[in-house]
Amino acid sequence: MARFDIPDGWTMQAYRFALDPTPRQQPVLRSHCGASRFAFNHMLALVKAVIDQRSAERSYGISETELTPSIGWSLPGLRKIWNQRKHEHAPWWAENSKEAYNTGLDGLARSLDNWTGSRTGRRAGKPVGFPRLKTAARSRRSVRFTTGTIRVEPDRHHIVLPRVGRLKTHESTRKLARRVEAGTARILSATLAQDSRRRWYVSFQTLVTVKARPGHARRSPHPVVGVDVGVKADALLVIAAPDGCEVARVRAPKPSTAMQARLRVLQRRAARQQGPYDPVTKTRRRPSKRWQATTARIARIHGRAAAVRRDVLHKITTELAQQYQVITVETLNAAGMRSAGGARKKGLNRALADAALAQVRQMLAYKTRWYGSILVEADRWFPSSKTCSGCGGRKPSLTLADRVYSCESCGLSIDRDRNAAINLARLGETRLSRVGEQGCAGSGSVPGRGAIRKSEPARAGEAGGRETSTPSQLWLGSAGTASPQGEAA
Repeated sequence: MARFDIPDGWTMQAYRFALDPTPRQQPVLRSHCGASRFAFNHMLALVKAVIDQRSAERSYGISETELTPSIGWSLPGLRKIWNQRKHEHAPWWAENSKEAYNTGLDGLARSLDNWTGSRTGRRAGKPVGFPRLKTAARSRRSVRFTTGTIRVEPDRHHIVLPRVGRLKTHESTRKLARRVEAGTARILSATLAQDSRRRWYVSFQTLVTVKARPGHARRSPHPVVGVDVGVKADALLVIAAPDGCEVARVRAPKPSTAMQARLRVLQRRAARQQGPYDPVTKTRRRPSKRWQATTARIARIHGRAAAVRRDVLHKITTELAQQYQVITVETLNAAGMRSAGGARKKGLNRALADAALAQVRQMLAYKTRWYGSILVEADRWFPSSKTCSGCGGRKPSLTLADRVYSCESCGLSIDRDRNAAINLARLGETRLSRVGEQGCAGSGSVPGRGAIRKSEPARAGEAGGRETSTPSQLWLGSAGTASPQGEAA
């Protein structure tokens, strides 16, 4: 599919606001989301029927030229067929915006493209199956508006969307409104969605002028740092410099762990109530009102935990991108780390999910571009934990229970996470020197995933003998820096 080219001097940014729709507006929002789901399911059923028909005709020996005409899977092709069929199969289509149906067709086109790309080898990652029908109970309610009246009202507390009208926001929209009024931001689209807590949100995809590092964000005396992520309560992020100095150590918020007691009580209560599935007859049934109320409370707790986790990670990554010139992180297979183990590994899997390890690199990827820093992504097989930061030796194996790295060659004994952060920092220093030699230094991301599986060992440098631990800091203000500032992402 065609991609949008960002003009020079501009970058993409999203603004997300909670909404307070009136009781009359909520059915309108649900109707638009339902229309998107209907268009997706209707065209998917048609595509599947044509595929099955052509397969059956081939089994009868019919030539390819005489088969039932196939349906184009691109968005324009699906939209053309939908416009021909909507008057017969969806006579109520005029009640909703055309963007609602376009959202469902766009999602179907992307799903079919991912399926074909996975089958032909064009798409990396896990195999993608054929799209499935969406249900009202399980599918996420969302609709995207790309045309029509999309604006933020001057009163800073209302927005306007096509056919939906004027919606009140739960929070002020001044951060986006000021940039739009100043001409430094332009709204491209708006996505209306409902989360698991039944709260409605609107996300504006905007094109903004290139952001600069704030004047209050002072640079750290350590320009190059390595960031090692973990799941321990006292070491969500361990930040170290190439010379072996531990710059900072950030504690893990662990919001889900803190709310396990409340979740356990509510989940047991929901199990005793009448849910949507009857285990005796193995059929679906109408859930009770109390079960719905209990599950709504469970969803609110999960939403609260996600908000706390996202807030902490945004503050940490913003300060990292503003204070340091080069940041080196690992390319972790977060999904693969939680894919096996069963019941014996459920505690570790819960800790990995609560830490959200993959979000750190994801947030740094665009924030380093905003603030002119360089992000170095270490290869997935880079042995940051197994390599000695003193002599460069490598251990053949290292278990999760080994929290202290003890080198058999030079006798160095150092915290495992700090040792990994030092090795990552030296890798970033090496990559930075290579980029400088090629004359390509500057802001942006320097990918570290090379073509070889086995990466070169980290450079030992002159850190040997200076591995005494520095006082750990709970935040990133250890180098005389300012306290973390909020980020409107």
